[in-house]
Amino acid sequence: MNATQAGGGATVRRLLLGSQLRRLREARGVSREEAGYSIRASESKISRMELGRVGFKERDVADLLTLYGVEADQERDSVLGLVRAANATSWWQGYGDVLPGWFQNYLGLEEAATLIRSYEVQFVHGLLQTAAYARSVITHGGHVTETEEIERRVEVRLKRQAVLTAERAPRLLAVLDEAVLRRPWGGPDLMRAQVDRLLELTELPNVVLQVMPLGFGGLRAEGGAFSVLTFDEQDLPDIVYLEQFTTALYLDKPAEVAEYAGAMDGLLADSLSPERTRELLRSVRQEL
Repeated sequence: MNATQAGGGATVRRLLLGSQLRRLREARGVSREEAGYSIRASESKISRMELGRVGFKERDVADLLTLYGVEADQERDSVLGLVRAANATSWWQGYGDVLPGWFQNYLGLEEAATLIRSYEVQFVHGLLQTAAYARSVITHGGHVTETEEIERRVEVRLKRQAVLTAERAPRLLAVLDEAVLRRPWGGPDLMRAQVDRLLELTELPNVVLQVMPLGFGGLRAEGGAFSVLTFDEQDLPDIVYLEQFTTALYLDKPAEVAEYAGAMDGLLADSLSPERTRELLRSVRQEL
């Protein structure tokens, strides 16, 4: 039976294992196609393994280590130990009936990150939502109508938020477009409670919230919402997360990440300061 652990830990180990297998393959001069053939799999599966986006079978990894010329027991045991850690059960796997696989990957990255930089143009960031706000957004999306599924999705969103007060909580730098605050999800009472929640969360030392005011002409992110996640592990690059309607993109190429990191720096510089953001939040609350 697999152990149950914090999902971020399993995700990081999966990414580290994939990265290690890629380095071993390249050092040996083995193609992905050759590696796939050795474990009765496709080239695309090797690619997904090396990106840490699928589970690992210990037998497959052992066969790949043999192909890559890794024969020392200590080195093999170290890598195979990562397989067992990477396959540990994450808390959100119990919600597999309501969570797509591409989003489960993000949950693991979110828990493992030490810094989350995010820009939102339509909704309050999921880590900052109240239950009522989350329920309204999920319901108005139109593609989820069953009450039980709606409530399970809300439950996942609230469980995610525990990361902000965990022992090793990440730092969250969130930029919200002011339109997010003006969009009346569920009516004035709901939005007042959501604004109160934002004000409360800005008191946390690891949460920085800034609002991009309406009408600002120098917008740096014409492409829409995105997040940049940073990790402590040196072998893990920053990852850009772009959520789409039925899937998500995960970018880790240095040039692409640099573009988004630069855009994020510009958004933070152009937005209201944290102090002025709190002033705006209090003003919006009075207007509701």
